[in-house]
Order: sequence, then structure tokens, then C-alpha cells
Amino acid sequence: MIQLLVFLPLAAALVAGLGNRAIGDVAAKSVTTGALFVSAVLSWIVFVQTGLGHGAAYTLPVLDWINSGDLHVAWSFKIDALTSVMLVVITTVSSLVHLYSWGYMAEDPDQPRFFAYLSLFTFAMLMLVTADNLVQMCFGWEGVGLASYLLIGFWYYKPSANAAAIKAFVVNRVGDFGFSPGIFGTFLVFRTVHLDTILAAAPGLAGSHFEFLGAQVDTMTCLCLLLLVGAMGKSAQLGLHTWLPDAMEGPTPVSALIHAATMVTAGVFMVCRLSPMFEAAPAALTVVTYVGAATALFAATVACVQTDIKRVIAYSTCSQLGYMFFAAGSGAYGAAMFHLFTHAFFKALLFLGAGAVIHSMHHEQDMRYYGGLRKSLPLTFAAMTIGTLSLTGFFYTSGYYSKDAIIEAAFARGTTPGVVAAIVGIFVAFLTSFYSWRLAFLTFFGAPRWAGSEHIQHAVHDAHDHASPEADAAHPHGTEGTHDSDGEAATHAPVHAQAPTGTGGYHPHESPWTMLVPLAVLSIGALFAGFVFHGTFLGPDAAAFWRGSAFVHRDLAEATEHLPAWVVASPAVAFFLGLLLAVQNYLRDLDAPRRFADTFRGLYAFLVHKWYFDELYGLIFVRGAFAFGGLFWSGDRNVIDRFGPDGVSRVVAGSSGVARRFQSGYVYSYALVMLIGVAAATTWFAPRLFGQ
Repeated sequence: MIQLLVFLPLAAALVAGLGNRAIGDVAAKSVTTGALFVSAVLSWIVFVQTGLGHGAAYTLPVLDWINSGDLHVAWSFKIDALTSVMLVVITTVSSLVHLYSWGYMAEDPDQPRFFAYLSLFTFAMLMLVTADNLVQMCFGWEGVGLASYLLIGFWYYKPSANAAAIKAFVVNRVGDFGFSPGIFGTFLVFRTVHLDTILAAAPGLAGSHFEFLGAQVDTMTCLCLLLLVGAMGKSAQLGLHTWLPDAMEGPTPVSALIHAATMVTAGVFMVCRLSPMFEAAPAALTVVTYVGAATALFAATVACVQTDIKRVIAYSTCSQLGYMFFAAGSGAYGAAMFHLFTHAFFKALLFLGAGAVIHSMHHEQDMRYYGGLRKSLPLTFAAMTIGTLSLTGFFYTSGYYSKDAIIEAAFARGTTPGVVAAIVGIFVAFLTSFYSWRLAFLTFFGAPRWAGSEHIQHAVHDAHDHASPEADAAHPHGTEGTHDSDGEAATHAPVHAQAPTGTGGYHPHESPWTMLVPLAVLSIGALFAGFVFHGTFLGPDAAAFWRGSAFVHRDLAEATEHLPAWVVASPAVAFFLGLLLAVQNYLRDLDAPRRFADTFRGLYAFLVHKWYFDELYGLIFVRGAFAFGGLFWSGDRNVIDRFGPDGVSRVVAGSSGVARRFQSGYVYSYALVMLIGVAAATTWFAPRLFGQ
């Protein structure tokens, strides 16, 4: 069953990718979607047996892989509670994204390729979470990097999509610059890459030292920090986060799959999987806590000024990942995984809901050109409202249980990093409520502002042209603008600018059932997953549930029961304050955002430019890399090419030109050449012959 669960997406990807147009769109979509739903059903069975049923963890061997000296790597599947949680998250979201893509990608000419990439990504993610050794985990780690590159750059004819795909690939390679040495160092210290052996031996190495770069460093701290760099790249933590918002250039289903529940959670999963190692390195846990808190704060502040609907949700994802990281840094690995679990439902719901809005608005993504859509898209409005309630932590929704658990656990930890992270988490909860309801109000409330959208005007002209052959000749049109997110332009546009009011003659429509069914299923998860499973992940039976797959602090669970009342109430207060601020600015006093931006120009520019990370990296790394490359290119062109292949080719061309002059076709010319040859030979041989 496990082998079928893991390899079905790979088989489906091969069928759709290699068959492509030979099998047709419907067959490719049917094979991949059917395979993912089968994998999802099997994943829930594994979750019930291994997780909820407190079944024993086990390893399923597949084949021997590498045997070289002390390095022995077998391809095996490690199945325990931690794996079962990830299997459910990955396959459930992926299967719903496959179904959703039937409607969203219906007009795309390359559907088999798209569905093949989706299934390939899912297979790589499954390989990552089922790995029983670090090498196999690295295989899945790099596999999702490759698949994400293919998916983000799926619309390869868009320069912005190609740039975003390359950026994601390069930034993750920077993260792997830490992840790979972390694996090498772990093997050097433990003489194995097998996870069970490493995790069992890790506590015994606490406090040990070894020489690294000429200095004596703590063994476990060094290894964990190196591995953390890889986790920061995959999970878009501050410093290595810049790829995630640009990745919105890919189709919206890609955003839901990669940035809601799967690839970006790989770093959180790795930290939780290696929790015994991190527990032996308190300094590394402190770094994890501060990195997570800083990421949550950074992304939440930037999300408040975005105008692209997908980028708001993307920065929200980055912020929620920060919550997961500082939960793990505080030792609350169960809370981190629980938020990962609930986040998959409500964030995938928000991304797919945003995709339904974009689909209905002819691929317009700028929220300044929305407004009044709740009447035209009632089902999408209901789904996104549920997702917003859960994200902002409204009472008894999934986000309420998981986010509050993280804040409470961080404060209950009692350390300075934990208390700082908890306070930051409360403030970020306020910002989350503000920007989430801001998105909802700009999109679904107020007067329609569709008239100013170029995408809407294209749609109106297309409808008019199709209805009138005469107009078709007078106003030629094409498909430009379709799938054009124009994310960067929207990011730098003034958020307080007012778009023209009116509908522009366009009438949005609800999405097809293939897009609405996933929204309905995810809405159920966003509402009830937290209520149903919070006792399992976090309650008194949490240790029995995790059964050693993630480290459990029993004293931390007890400490959360005796917190000050203000700590427990703070997330709810933050929710209502953020909601009230959004109501005031985007429903009542519509000129307030403009006044704020005009009054605090420096702060506004700082946030709109995303704390100037892209500009700083461009100045330090990009320009430097181009200058360095230009120096070598100049040497290559002026030295190597000039005196190498170009020089040789010039010599050959010149000598052939000389030789061509003798090929005149006249007998006396050939006789002259022969005479010169005989004279030269005689001149060469005569002195040597008579000299003897």
C-alpha cells in the first residue's frame, strides 16, 4: 500500500508527460487526478492506522542504493506519525489542486505537461517525507526544487515567469549550500545517514566539540545551523525568502500546491524530524526561534501594503511559516506540525479562492480593480470568508486552535527568545487580521472598480468581437494579457490609489464545479480540522500520538495550562483590533489609507519595497555577479577566443585564400607549382646528400 501511495503520482506523471498530446488532455488529466485521489485515500488510511490508531512505526525497504566504504544507503520508507501527517497534507491538497486545475487550466494548450509537473512535484514531496535517511531526504529535497522550477516557469513565454523560476532555483541552491554540508558533517560525526541511528545517538553528543574552519565549535550546534540554512531556503525564512512572492508568476494552482501545504513546509518538517538533534543544540534552537519571529513580522508588515491578491496570500504564507519555526524553536514541535496541518487547509482554500476570483476577473490580480464581487461570486465569497476567519484565528476555526497553541507554547517556554517570539506573534496576529480583512473588503465589498482594468477591457472587447464579425475586423485582438499576473508592477503601485469605479460592461461569473468542489472540501477542513484534531496533536495524548517521531516536552504542555489570562486572550483581542482597523480604512473612511501613506512616506516606501531586500541583494550579489562574469567574458573573448578558435579559424581562412589563388585551372600554373616543389626538395636534400 505504501509503495502504491508513493509511486502512483510518479507513474501518472510519466504517462501524462510522455504521452502528452498523443493521449490528449482529458486522458492526461484523468490519469493524474485519479492517481492522486487514490494516493490521498491510502494516506488517510495510513494516518488512521499509524497516527490516530497509535500504531507502531515501521520501515519498509525498497532496494539497496549506495554502498561505498562506510556509506550505506538503502531506499526505504519510514512510516510513523510525523510521516502520516505529511502524507495526508500532501496528497489531500495535491488531489484537490489537480481537480481544481481541470477548470482553471481548461483553456491552456499544454495541459498534459502541467498535470505531469504537478504529479512529479507530489512524488518528490512524498519521497522527502518518507525518507529514512538523509540522502533519500536530499533526493526528495532537490526533486521538489526541480519540479517547482518547472511549475513556476510553466508559462515559459513570459519573461517574468522565467525570471521567477530562476530566482526560486538559485535562492534554494543558496540554502542547499548549508543543507549539503550539514548532511556531510552529520555523516562525518555519526558515520551514518540513517535517521533512527542519528536521532538515537544525538543526545549523547550534546556539549561535544570538533574543529570547524580552524575553530573549536559545538558539534550539534554546527550541524543544526548548517541544516537550518537549508530549511530557511525551502521554507522562505527571512534572508532566503525573496523567491516566494515572485513564485506567484506560476499558475494559481501551483501557488496553492507549493506555497500552501507542501514545498514551503519541507523546512518545518525537517526541523521537526531532526528535533532530537536540535534539542541537543540549545543555541541552534534560539536561532530558529528568532528567525521564525523575524520572518513572521517581516512578511506580515509587507502583506499590509500589497495590491496583488496572490502576493498578499504569499506573504501571509511566509508569515505563518515564521509561526511554525518559532514554535519549533520553542520546543513545541507538535504545535508547529499542528499549524502546518491546519494551515494546509485554510491557505490552500485562500489561494484557490483567489484563483477563482482571478479566473472570473479575466486574470486581473490587482485588488484595486475588484470590489463588489460578493454578489457575483457568492460561493467563492463564502469559501474565502471561511479561509479568512481561519487564518485570522476566529473562535473555534482551525487557525484558532493552532495559532493560539503556538503563542501560548512560546510564552510558556519561559525563555527570553520564547517570550519575545510570543509577543511578536501577538502583534503579527493583529497584522494578519488587518491585511486579511483588507483583502476581503477590497475584493468583495464596496463599489465595483472593474472599469479601470486592462484585463477586463480585453474581455469586454473579446466578447464584442465574437458577437460582431464587423467589429472583429475593426478591432483585432489576441490572447495577450491572459495569465499575465503583472505582479511586480502591482507590488510597486501605490496601494492607496483609487481605481475608476464602474463595471466596465463586464459581468463576473462563478467558477465551474471542478473549481468549486475543492473549495467546499477545503472549507470543511478550515472550519473543523482544528477542533477535531487539536486534542490528538497537542492534548494529554500527544506523546502517545507522536510516539517519538517528534520530540515532546511534557513540562511545556503542563506550563501552557497555567498561563496569565492576558496571554490567552491576546490573540482574540488582536483579531478584533485588526478587523476594526480594516473596517475603518476600507469600508468607512476610504481615504484613510491615502492619508496614512502621505503622512508616513518613509515607512510606506520601506514596506512597499519589501524592506529593500531585493534592491540590496541586487546591488550586492546580482550586479557583482554580472560584473564578475563580464570580466571573465572580456578575457574569454579578447584572449581565449582571439588567439584560440577565432585565431585558428582566421589562419585557416587566410591560408585557404592563398591556396585558392593557385587553383586557377591553367596547366602552366600547376607546372610552376610542381617546379617550385622540385626546386625546394632539391635545395633541402642536396646539401645533406653531398655532405655525406
